[in-house]
Amino acid sequence: MIRLILLLAAICGMAHGCPSIISKSTWSIKNTSCRDALPTPVPWVIIHHTDTPVCMSKTACTTRLRNILDHHTRTNKWCDIGYNFIIDMNGNIFEGRGWTKTGAHAKGSNSKSIGIAFIGNFQSSLPSKAAIEAAKRLIKCGVTLNKIKANYFVKGHQDVFSTACPGKALYNNIKTWPRFKAGKQ
Repeated sequence: MIRLILLLAAICGMAHGCPSIISKSTWSIKNTSCRDALPTPVPWVIIHHTDTPVCMSKTACTTRLRNILDHHTRTNKWCDIGYNFIIDMNGNIFEGRGWTKTGAHAKGSNSKSIGIAFIGNFQSSLPSKAAIEAAKRLIKCGVTLNKIKANYFVKGHQDVFSTACPGKALYNNIKTWPRFKAGKQ
């Protein structure tokens, strides 16, 4: 019985210091059709920015996420929002496709990565300290839950695709993170 309780706690993110994650059903009422399972544990974490204005309240961020979801599903014709997780400036972590579904955040690298996006444009400024720390805790949680390999690498979107994402300032910051590795390898 105790083993079952520990397993359920780990799945819910209550054990091992996992951060709180705002479930997709909390911020979106749109049913999505994604079916592709993400083969975990993945070797990469790919960092993005949403290239939108930042949002400072949960209500504003929920609206922003719905707009991104709408763009990804209507314009890009994806089955869901592209990212696995999205983080706001208050350090709130929102579930996108989560730990179990293949993202659409980095063409050619989706099946071997978790995509984490920061809400905002980080070409010339950084996400808040709370947001950066939330991402690092989320990555640590993914390793603990065996969703991310222990010997993973952190990459910027620009390492695997021709883009300015995650923005120059944020990219320079993630170069200092443990386990950063530039390039497609």
